[in-house]
Amino acid sequence: MGISVNDVEITDDAVERELPHHAGAPVPLKAAVEALVVREVLLQAARNKLAAEQDALRAREASQAEDAEALVEDALIERLIELEVTSPVPTDEECETYYRKNIGQFRTGDLVEASHILFQVTPNVPLDALRAKAQEVLQQALAQPEQFAELARTYSNCTSAEVGGSLGQLTKGQTVPEFERAIFSLEAGQIAPRLVESRFGLHIVRVERRAEGRTLPFEMIREKLAEYLTEQVRVRALRQYLKILVGQANIQGVELEGAQTPLVQ
Repeated sequence: MGISVNDVEITDDAVERELPHHAGAPVPLKAAVEALVVREVLLQAARNKLAAEQDALRAREASQAEDAEALVEDALIERLIELEVTSPVPTDEECETYYRKNIGQFRTGDLVEASHILFQVTPNVPLDALRAKAQEVLQQALAQPEQFAELARTYSNCTSAEVGGSLGQLTKGQTVPEFERAIFSLEAGQIAPRLVESRFGLHIVRVERRAEGRTLPFEMIREKLAEYLTEQVRVRALRQYLKILVGQANIQGVELEGAQTPLVQ
């Protein structure tokens, strides 16, 4: 069975043209198909609601570009979202409440100098054996921390092994989240007592030095925080609106999550 939205077919040619835009998705073909289906759902809703504006847009764009129809469709969808998806601006009180509850997000300047020993997970090495060896080396490092650099040169699968495992100075956002949480929780000179697991493998981690940053005052970040919270509300509202449209549409050939009851007022 082919893919269609209210009897409008999503063609193979359309999917092929859309596919390059989703090369980074876990399943590019699925992402491309879903994007086309959602676009068609929105476009049909826009045409139903904005018939008069569609004619005006088509007249305006007709002489301006070869792909005038695509520009008309994009403009219709943008106008529909503008009319149907509301994004209330948060109050100062709401912004300040978020600030207080998430105060750690507003620190700047925290810096650590860290080293690690990486046991990289590879298809050819049994994970249990790798973990056992990493645990053995961790115990050696905890018992004789002065040998950390030598252990890194001997065992680490990272290029930093050449410099004793040193990663230099790191700020927040420079490493994967699981590794960042570990290094910023340690004191200067401390080795993490447990292996740190990341997408790269198993790490033995030591912090050499750290410099504390400061918390930005609310007054300094109020405007940016309001913009961020407004965007978060808009994204949630748009997702809810799409669920409604998907739930109302007759979609064949692919399953998308729909909504059975109105979620947006």
